[in-house]
Amino acid sequence: MRALTWQGTEKLSVQTVPDPTIQEPTDAVVRVTSTAICGSDLHLYSTLGMFLEAGDVLGHEAMGYVEAVGPGVTRLKVGDRVVVPFVIACGDCLMCRQGLTTQCETTQVHEHQKGAALFGYTTLYGQVPGGQAEYVRVPQAQFGPVVVPDDGSPDERYLYLSDVLPTAWQAVEYANVPTGGTVVVLGLGPIGQMAARVAAYRGAGRVIGVDLVTERLAMARRHGIDVLDLRDHDDLAASIRDLTDGRGPESVIDAVGMEAHGSPVAEAVHKVTAMMPDAVGRTMMDKAGIDRLAALHTAIAVVRRGGTVSLSGVYGGAADPMPLMQLFDKQLTVRMGQANVQHWVPDLLPLVERDDDPLGVLDLRTHRVSLEDAPAMYETFQKKQDGCIKVVLDPHLPAAQPPARTL
Repeated sequence: MRALTWQGTEKLSVQTVPDPTIQEPTDAVVRVTSTAICGSDLHLYSTLGMFLEAGDVLGHEAMGYVEAVGPGVTRLKVGDRVVVPFVIACGDCLMCRQGLTTQCETTQVHEHQKGAALFGYTTLYGQVPGGQAEYVRVPQAQFGPVVVPDDGSPDERYLYLSDVLPTAWQAVEYANVPTGGTVVVLGLGPIGQMAARVAAYRGAGRVIGVDLVTERLAMARRHGIDVLDLRDHDDLAASIRDLTDGRGPESVIDAVGMEAHGSPVAEAVHKVTAMMPDAVGRTMMDKAGIDRLAALHTAIAVVRRGGTVSLSGVYGGAADPMPLMQLFDKQLTVRMGQANVQHWVPDLLPLVERDDDPLGVLDLRTHRVSLEDAPAMYETFQKKQDGCIKVVLDPHLPAAQPPARTL
């Protein structure tokens, strides 16, 4: 089969690799019809290469049709249309029963003291081949895959159940936005876009989105979100206080994470670390790694006293400096973590099935291109070129087609 493989820092290649097979009784094999590029995939592209090996298959947002199932998988049948959550979880351990599927005790990567295994996401999370491929092997298929209607709807109606929607839903849940209250969403990439829409749907009185990319601001505006262009505000916290009775919002969602603008020292460290030999780079990240913290520090500065900061953007630093005095003095609550996808799907599936599309899932993808064109689209996505907000890869499109865009 054809699959997108990592070959080095900012070096990707679509190659022919062996087809996946059933290896365990609880496995399934899915023929992929759509697979998306996630913002956190960019961390692998440019920053976390020391935890990858040449040939690793990337991608953790995929859906398609079941091709084969192991004898331990009774809830799926060949031909089912399914979405594959990025979290690999058993559904039966203590953590899974509490809804913390990202901490699944069956798939935890004990070697690296990490939580549940994830598709296509480094040796730290199990080195499981990802879904940016024609086929994907799905471990723990007795629990993980979400069966969706084979109703002729475009894949994008359901695809984002793999990551984007549950991550956004959890971000809003963790933000503890009061009914009628105000929430600020920092970063209007795919997660920020959906978090803003989810917050509005769930009863926030005002949702303010912050970004500096014109197309992202325009998309949020289309969905009734108040937007602030970061380029127009030298003191963002002061500007937001002016909009919120001088106090700041009750809740802030950081949907940016480790690659925030405005962190030049950490950005330089990332670039140097990415170029080091893997063993040295791993040690640096494990023991002294720092993130670009501009978005997180902004969230802490912006939120009102007694408020809540919710982190959905991925952070990976082991030695990040935190403004503990400010956190303590403002008496803030901070919640974070990988999305417990399977826990939130029952809330989300009825919404995406609705004809009126209340979360606007059909207005997120800006580019749908061939899997063969994935390396070029990673660069486009990273550089925010061509109005790129969300990329969906199609293994069945021929290569080098002009990108199909939705504006």
